Amino acid sequence: MATEKKNDASLSVESRLKSLYELQTILSEIDRIKTIRGELPLEVKDLEDSLAGLHTRIENYTRDIESLKHDVAAEQEKIRSCQVLIDRYKEQLDNVRNNREFDLLTKEVEFQTLEIDLANKHINDYNRAIEVKNAEIQVTEDKARDQAHILEEKKNELDEIISETRQDEEALREKAKALEPKIDERTLTAFKRIRKNARNGLGIVYVQRNACGGCFNRIPPQKQMEIKLHKKIIVCEYCGRIMIDPVLAGVEEAQ
Repeated sequence: MATEKKNDASLSVESRLKSLYELQTILSEIDRIKTIRGELPLEVKDLEDSLAGLHTRIENYTRDIESLKHDVAAEQEKIRSCQVLIDRYKEQLDNVRNNREFDLLTKEVEFQTLEIDLANKHINDYNRAIEVKNAEIQVTEDKARDQAHILEEKKNELDEIISETRQDEEALREKAKALEPKIDERTLTAFKRIRKNARNGLGIVYVQRNACGGCFNRIPPQKQMEIKLHKKIIVCEYCGRIMIDPVLAGVEEAQ
């Protein structure tokens, strides 16, 4: 009776390992499909971010231009006010009663004239700044059009690849989902964690030429024997991957 229970336990571990390796095979195929897409999803995201940045830059330039136009209008109003004062002072010059009044009015005219000159200088500076901003908008808009064109091409390319591989990927995901209940939760959680941290996405590997199929470090004979017995889940002491013997993995062992 004890022997029968022992065999049942052994078969349970063997069944879990076999299902786990089958799950790994399916997930590796999904990874291969993702590799076919390559860097396209990232390229599309980068292009979208870049395009959004260009549009934001154009909006900032436009706001700057509106602010500069407001400054030009303020300077023009200042010129009109100064001109009104100059005309008034010149009229008063015709009716001065002494040299002191004449000098004061003359200085006021000169001062307002300088204010007009300064305002005109500011207007010229603002107009030049507006020209620069408009030129920047033109350059940025041209760049945005080019980016939008490239983005459209990349999106179409990505959509085409996704369309071609979506059916296969969905079928594989369904198979993977159906396999998960055949593996105990603890082992499955450990497998997903290992797979996430592994560079090649392998959470379970078979023994190849007396070495771990993941990191290729040599496995001691005693440990290899334990792996072949399927009595318990064994992980590589170097890389942490779950190990399975080639026979259980359905791989012909190299001589």
